[in-house]
Amino acid sequence: MNSQLTIVKVGGKIIEEPDSLNTLLKDFSRIAGYKMLIHGGGRMATELAEKLGVESKMADGRRITDEKTLKIVTMVYAGLVNKEIVVQLQASGVDAVGLTGADMNLIASLKRPVKEIDYGFVGDIKTVNSRVLSDLLSQGFVPVLAPLTHDGNGNLLNTNADSIAAETAAALAYDFNVRLIYCFEKNGVLRNENDEKSVIPTLDRELYQQYKSEGVIKDGMIPKLDNAFRARAAGVQEIVITSAAGLNIGGGTYIR
Repeated sequence: MNSQLTIVKVGGKIIEEPDSLNTLLKDFSRIAGYKMLIHGGGRMATELAEKLGVESKMADGRRITDEKTLKIVTMVYAGLVNKEIVVQLQASGVDAVGLTGADMNLIASLKRPVKEIDYGFVGDIKTVNSRVLSDLLSQGFVPVLAPLTHDGNGNLLNTNADSIAAETAAALAYDFNVRLIYCFEKNGVLRNENDEKSVIPTLDRELYQQYKSEGVIKDGMIPKLDNAFRARAAGVQEIVITSAAGLNIGGGTYIR
């Protein structure tokens, strides 16, 4: 019987606010069994870009990443955010190791081809090195992954953290019973984005398509759920979208 592995992806305002991030990391440290954390940090990258006079360009909720922007997201994701998370986890007794997809060839990607939009140095995931991640976990380490991958030709690629979480969970589902938790500032997937009590408790593909066609689910929630359903189809046992407060107390939206 495979061991339990909990993968937590954290993003949004939680990353920006020290109090909420510290609370989440303390709750994360209490999770029993194997665990790993994947983080974003896009808003902090946008703030730094503005201070440096670099324009941030977005398309369909995705960051267009030119050479200057790639340097900024690398500094923020792999540097500031990743190491702040690692040091806080170490303070809670968690032997965390901060990584990008380039380290130990963990995640290889293809540079997104130019179609209607040129996204620049943005990666679409090709492979996840589950063997290395399994080895790290079995040795008692807790991987903390920044949303950067590589193309094998010397280039870092900015890669969506939700996609990294889904693909990593799917790759590790062969060796572990994987629980994937997407944590952000909302209590789950909401019927009404202005009402935190309107959480949709469960979603299957049919209901998801219905809510999407009705405009109930829209914008940035669509790629998050697309990733979640792909991971579920690939064998991830449990997927939850919830708030930081819901990490250890349940609640949120369960993907069926």
